[in-house]
Amino acid sequence: MSTDADAAVAKLDEVRVETHRTTPDEFAATIESVADEPAVGVELADLPVSLADTPVAVDPTPAALKAASTGVTRASLCVADYGTLVLPDDDRGSELVSLFVDHHVAVVRESDVVADMETAFERFDADLREEMTTGESHTSRILATGPSATADMGELVIGAHGPERVTAVVLED
Repeated sequence: MSTDADAAVAKLDEVRVETHRTTPDEFAATIESVADEPAVGVELADLPVSLADTPVAVDPTPAALKAASTGVTRASLCVADYGTLVLPDDDRGSELVSLFVDHHVAVVRESDVVADMETAFERFDADLREEMTTGESHTSRILATGPSATADMGELVIGAHGPERVTAVVLED
């Protein structure tokens, strides 16, 4: 396991994100153990795993999304210094699946854990340049550090604008 991944796991714990490390062979069992049903998700593009062998319904209808307890999506990066998960914008509905559930499970490759925000911005720049050459337009990203929270009106409220609980699944390379 890389030093960046070790640092990320420690920081994710500090920001109230439960973390599980798994291999591609153990992925389905890991998702089954962490996902509260009913669970919805989007297929995990560019990863050597699939949600097909899990209790997660892929490409949910609006009604399934509304009824879901857990949403499973890919995280394109994890920034170790902050315990921040970077959630890409895509046309499969990842943003909805990650934000409109009580429990978000983000799957990130170990090789997509970077040390700091400077390295993350270098990756964003490279991704943007590639998207510009291929004609894609997925330039938006959500940077999520822990469960949604606010203390605007007094006491801290978890889950105010998104999931109350976040789990990161770090997929070993």
